[in-house]
Amino acid sequence: MSTHPRDLPLAEARALVQRAVDKAEQLGLRGGVAVVGASGALVTASRLDHGGPGGMARARSKAWISATQQIPSAEHLHRMTVLPVPISTGFVAASPEAVFPGAGGMPVLRDGVVVGGVAASGATVSPFLPAGVAPEVVSAEGEPANPEDLLVAYALGGGYVGQHGDDRARWEARFGDLVVAPEASLGMKPAPRASAQDELTWAIALCDAAMARAQALGVRVSVAVVDRGGDPVQQDRMDDAVAGGVDVALATASAAARFGVPSAELATSFGAAAAALGTLSPAPFLAAPGGVPLVIGGRVVGGLGVGGADPQTCADIAALAAAS
Repeated sequence: MSTHPRDLPLAEARALVQRAVDKAEQLGLRGGVAVVGASGALVTASRLDHGGPGGMARARSKAWISATQQIPSAEHLHRMTVLPVPISTGFVAASPEAVFPGAGGMPVLRDGVVVGGVAASGATVSPFLPAGVAPEVVSAEGEPANPEDLLVAYALGGGYVGQHGDDRARWEARFGDLVVAPEASLGMKPAPRASAQDELTWAIALCDAAMARAQALGVRVSVAVVDRGGDPVQQDRMDDAVAGGVDVALATASAAARFGVPSAELATSFGAAAAALGTLSPAPFLAAPGGVPLVIGGRVVGGLGVGGADPQTCADIAALAAAS
């Protein structure tokens, strides 16, 4: 038995995210969910349809904090607010993936050991109550709750615990003294399997196709599917795949999506100026083999990137998965 620790396996991480997606669809919420391994490397992340950009990055940051600091990100946030400014800013400088130190992320334990962290964020996945939300939706066993913490608590399978500290205040501001009976609260009730996430289902299928091809070749990779603006829709890292592949997959996918050509072609087309393209937008960018645009009906709708193995092998895997 190896003495070296391992991250939460991809299959288990995906199951956590799927539970959160199921609950989000049941409650009518849109956003992203991420699981980061205890090593600090992303394991998997999914964005619900119409979730909008930015949520996946925030979820990943909070999951990173919970996984690596081995505490709820709410506790980390508290520490950052009471530490002297030079220390808190120094922490972020030394830990750039903790750039969004918000509450809501929770560590994932197996046999008493932290093996990952999970968090959610996005368009309507936040501690705020969305416009028009029914009180039953943001209630857990008759008590006030909030969308973001509901998804994470439901994914982990435990009882609801608010991480943002002001559930009742937000409830009273929206609903006054309204009381929801425990049996009428939907927050922690079982959710049916999500069935209306067409874009996410498509992205997962692409990632599965790429990982199946990688497995057939005997290599371990990371895969990313992004929208046309370069924001991730689905990300996966095969068990024991190198950590750097996560970033290569996302950056090559984003490059291919934003420019509508395989990421490797950008270096040829733009020459020495290719590297400067990455400064034009905050979206990840890498002009190297591994990413292909996803084109449907003559329209670029996203990009698929593969990283973590030989670059040309990754490019071939991406091309075959996209063609499938």
